Amino acid sequence: MINNQPISISLFTGAYGLDLGLEQAGFHTVSVVEKDRDATKTIAINRPYLQESAIPREIEKVSSQELLEEGGRVLNLGRALLPGEVDLVTGGPPCQPFSTAGKRGSVMDPRGSLFMDFIRIVKEVQPRSFLMENVRGLLSASLRHRPINQRGNNYPPLEPDEIAGSALKVVLSEMKELGYNVVYNLLEAADYGVPQNRLRVVFIGSRDSETATFPLAKNSKDGKILPQWQTLKDALIDLVDNEPEFIAYSESRLKFLRLLEAGQNWRYLPEELQKEAMGGAYNSGGGKVGFYRRLSWDKPSPTITTCPHQKATDMCHPVELRPLTVRESAKIQTFPDDWIFYGSVTSKYKQIGNAVPVLLAKELGDYLFNLMQGNQPRGKAVAEQLSLFSL
Repeated sequence: MINNQPISISLFTGAYGLDLGLEQAGFHTVSVVEKDRDATKTIAINRPYLQESAIPREIEKVSSQELLEEGGRVLNLGRALLPGEVDLVTGGPPCQPFSTAGKRGSVMDPRGSLFMDFIRIVKEVQPRSFLMENVRGLLSASLRHRPINQRGNNYPPLEPDEIAGSALKVVLSEMKELGYNVVYNLLEAADYGVPQNRLRVVFIGSRDSETATFPLAKNSKDGKILPQWQTLKDALIDLVDNEPEFIAYSESRLKFLRLLEAGQNWRYLPEELQKEAMGGAYNSGGGKVGFYRRLSWDKPSPTITTCPHQKATDMCHPVELRPLTVRESAKIQTFPDDWIFYGSVTSKYKQIGNAVPVLLAKELGDYLFNLMQGNQPRGKAVAEQLSLFSL
């Protein structure tokens, strides 16, 4: 800690949602790395002291020494931060499919993705802890995908790198080679007061023999022991949106949305209109619950996406014939009402949809802050986490 305040370096920062929650918990972000131009301007507008590092840049081209020097200048130390002085490195590296030529090319190998830059910077900065967030799909991803039509009795059994979860094994192996005690869990944002169902995987790495787990839930679906999940109505009831920003629906979409009420989707349309509304998706598999979806006041919002007017993940207002506005989406992601997003409406939606809910980040930050203060806050048992996703 510097001046008795834990400091953090942020990678893949986006619109600052994760960092804002950590900031509310007592952490001080001293350097950010983000390549999206609008997102960096969002950061610079809201946190002018980060203007030096809040410029579009690719993490592959950023050295750890740059980050340490930027942190030293923000803190007015007259020198760069030293390896080991940073308390926390955070980020959500995109573990998107990674393809190479040939049928045996890797499909989801974290070793060929930006995840390795996250590992590189943790290794060189040597923070006391690291926090990594990612999508739920990482838990079941395989390193190499074998097409479904090439599986079964007439084909060889799946090889180890074709088995679900093989990508996660690589992630954990790379993390543990850093010398950190690593735990992970699948967290539901609604369990932590966020008015939204949003499942994300969170990894925590701890140095210095600290035993980290995860904060205990504060809300529950049934509300029997803990307070019930926050609803869409809870989130938006006090929102003042004087200049609503949204992308209007086409008349072809409105034709069907007008027939639906809050909490309904395409399945509530008259049977003779369902096929017309769905088009080619009518005969496809899956639940398709997001098509022509009008939100319910009395439930948490579905996961905020980067495009709330997209056909398959519709986020239509319960009463008004429009998608959620930019400000409503931000409120559901628990951004403060005074947080300014820079860019077009499309860009603002993207920044908000990609963010970690601020309140979830604060709960994680509160837990880590207490741990770093020498306390052992109550948390989920490690055995419980690892039993959920056996390696």
